[in-house]
Amino acid sequence: MSQRHRTDEVPLQPKQEVRAHAHSERHRIHVELQNVAQDVSAGIDPADVHEPGSAWKPEHHHDAEKAKKKLAKRSRTKRHWKTKMWKRRTLLRQERARELERARNRSGLEFS
Repeated sequence: MSQRHRTDEVPLQPKQEVRAHAHSERHRIHVELQNVAQDVSAGIDPADVHEPGSAWKPEHHHDAEKAKKKLAKRSRTKRHWKTKMWKRRTLLRQERARELERARNRSGLEFS
């Protein structure tokens, strides 16, 4: 596995602890939503029920601002999938289409 994003400064939590924390977060969210659904089905007006709001969502580790900056820096002309092989295959495909068109024109058949 790649070590690119790992540093010696930040000790990693044991995998079991990370999984346990994620499980408890999912359980907490499930219980909160279940309580809201139970209150609504019991006949309480949905407007009167305390809805958890955005605070109940677990915190994401992905930094949106950082991602936006990274996208802005990336040049639009450089795309990782435009490799020489991709270009070669595109040229072959275009050439094959031209040959097929020439053959159709020579034979005089109409294709729709």
